[in-house]
Amino acid sequence: MRKIIHCDADCFFAAIEMRDDPSLARRPIAVGGSSDRRGVISTCNYEARRFGVHSAMPSSTAMRLCPDLLILPHRMDAYREASQQMRNIFYDYTDLIEPLSLDEAFLDVSDCKHHQGSATLIAQEIRARIQREIGITVSAGIAPNKFLAKIASDWNKPNGQFVITPAQVDSFVAQLPVKKIFGVGKAMASKLAELSIFTCADLQKLSVFELSQRFGQMGSRLYKLSRGIDERELTVDRRRKSLSVENTFAKDLQNLPQCLHELPALSQQLAIRLRRVDDDYKIIKLFVKIKFSDFSTTTIERSATGIQPDEFIALCSEAYHRKEQPVRLLGVGVRFIDLREHNHFVQLELFNRSA
Repeated sequence: MRKIIHCDADCFFAAIEMRDDPSLARRPIAVGGSSDRRGVISTCNYEARRFGVHSAMPSSTAMRLCPDLLILPHRMDAYREASQQMRNIFYDYTDLIEPLSLDEAFLDVSDCKHHQGSATLIAQEIRARIQREIGITVSAGIAPNKFLAKIASDWNKPNGQFVITPAQVDSFVAQLPVKKIFGVGKAMASKLAELSIFTCADLQKLSVFELSQRFGQMGSRLYKLSRGIDERELTVDRRRKSLSVENTFAKDLQNLPQCLHELPALSQQLAIRLRRVDDDYKIIKLFVKIKFSDFSTTTIERSATGIQPDEFIALCSEAYHRKEQPVRLLGVGVRFIDLREHNHFVQLELFNRSA
């Protein structure tokens, strides 16, 4: 049995907005297009969801449901940055990662040695680190396969996790509504309801032949998933490109000396995390990231082959002098070249030496 974790950030875009502007935390907000330009809601926080607002809803409809709703424009750079930070944390536990979007991913931790291989404890640690290092919450599902892990991650949202052990698969799946099966939309659910099929237990009463006759290739899929069978492996698209650590301070750092005072601790954390990175990665750059009190961000990087404290000091000084404002977040990191990928590209000989 494999050990699969599905991590899903809670109201991701909205969470980033609330993290960067805490005054938004207790009011209904959404991220999306303007209501007067046929905009659509990308995501919203839980305060807005209490009014019935949800993703993919027209912004005009959302405003009718919640007149006090604040709709914010997208800040994709901030979302991509947080997504990459999550990915860097995932890579500390496994290289088998299948991103589904900016805010969710599957992790195969079957061979992970952390916490004696306990996927439950690994998920807990990942969620705690994301909350501490990035400032948002993530929910997780742990199960023997992708299908069940994705369902489990939605079970205790927000900021929770749910485990389906191999011994629990049969009983869990039996009571699962068929609409929870990926690919079963309203039309398919209606067809199944006509056959008095509402749960996976109802589906299990039909043979694979009967289901295939009625629903074609989808019938075979329904047969397997209704029994908790999902043999798909993770589709791993790429490996890590960087690694960083950062800290958001309870009180802003008021000047450059205060920033420089924090660098040794950050550099030490980075060095500890680098010990867990395999030899297929080669450091090619160092960088320092600063987020000022007005929420603007600047990043400066420089070529390097390893962690060099003096370089971090120089980079931090240069970054700070771009604005010279109080600093709410300070981070240090490295960028890699992946030798495993790099070695796939071989220079061909221009001339045949044997000729």
